[in-house]
Amino acid sequence: MDTFSPETIASSEASAGGAPQTPVPARPGRLKVAVWFTLVALILAVVGGGLYWFEQFREKMIANYFAGNVPPPTAVSTVEAVAEAMPRTLDGIGTVTAVHQVTVAPEVGGRITAIQFEAGGTVKAGAPLVQLNDAPDRADLASAEAQRTYGQVTLDRSRTLAVRSFGTQQAVDQSQSQLDAARAAIAHAEATIAQKLVRAPFGGQLGVRQVEVGQYLAAGTAIVTLTDLDQLYVNFTLPEQARSALVSGQQVTVRADAFPDRTFTATLTTIEPQVDSGTRSIKGQASLANPDHLLLPGMFAKIQVLLPPRPGVVTVPETAVDYTAYGESVYLVHEDGRDAAGLPVLKAVQSFVKTGPRHDGKVAILEGVAAGDRVVSAGQVKLHGGTVVVLPVNDTVLSKPAVTPIN
Repeated sequence: MDTFSPETIASSEASAGGAPQTPVPARPGRLKVAVWFTLVALILAVVGGGLYWFEQFREKMIANYFAGNVPPPTAVSTVEAVAEAMPRTLDGIGTVTAVHQVTVAPEVGGRITAIQFEAGGTVKAGAPLVQLNDAPDRADLASAEAQRTYGQVTLDRSRTLAVRSFGTQQAVDQSQSQLDAARAAIAHAEATIAQKLVRAPFGGQLGVRQVEVGQYLAAGTAIVTLTDLDQLYVNFTLPEQARSALVSGQQVTVRADAFPDRTFTATLTTIEPQVDSGTRSIKGQASLANPDHLLLPGMFAKIQVLLPPRPGVVTVPETAVDYTAYGESVYLVHEDGRDAAGLPVLKAVQSFVKTGPRHDGKVAILEGVAAGDRVVSAGQVKLHGGTVVVLPVNDTVLSKPAVTPIN
């Protein structure tokens, strides 16, 4: 049997045009949903407010921590930029050559009968080096000397007979001609014998021996090299723009890779009177005394032609300049007020500069630093703009090491 609720009956009656409709009470399920949404909104508001308060509290505590924990001043070394005369140089590369250097060779051919030198030894000018077989030439010399003796006797007899009118002048002239021919033969034989003894054309040091006893030498065959190491040349090239600054007699500093810690001094003696049209460079030659025989012909050389110094150039140590992809910079130390104890507060400020030539551990500053400015020379790796710094008791610039480290 069907059952009907009072609400159903009232609705039916209203639909049938009966008594006026009465309000229907709200369902309990809708009320629960509204309460649930309200509760969730309150919880989210509380959680959001708590997070916001925590973030503000955290930032305040961090600010208070850093405000009460100021890092101590950074210890640095400084130096005062000075204006001084800066040496100027023209840098180039060159080659060491010998003033006297030859490959000793015979003028005539022959078989070697004696070698009278030691490889690598030192000889004087005119010292005998190699003896070639000269026996046939000495025989020719003996024959020519005999003919000279006979010619002299014949000439004396012809002159005596001519004086007594027993001989003719023609006989005297013929005897004189025979004597002259004998003397010429003697001179030729002596010259040939001298050519068979190969001598050193000048004093110097010999190289590696290239011949053996019993070997036949053709004219011009190399025997040994001979080099005078006491005096050398340094041939170098410079850009054509340097021609106006070159003058004969200027001092030239020479460095060789074989002796990286030594410097050799030469004198500019020759300037090429023409410019190479291919490279647009000019050649120069400097004379170099080499008493210790350290430099050898053929060595690669780095040269510096010394020019008159440029006065009034602001310089700082090379350690004071930071080189980066953005340019060169230094840290200038300025006084920024005083602390509670009345002591000056020093701050390092970065300043970009334009650098110039370098010399003896110093670099020229063309722009960015003035004479008298205090520049950080060591410790700038820990700095940034506005860092408070403190100077050590003995504030001195780092000295240049006596020997440049390789590694």
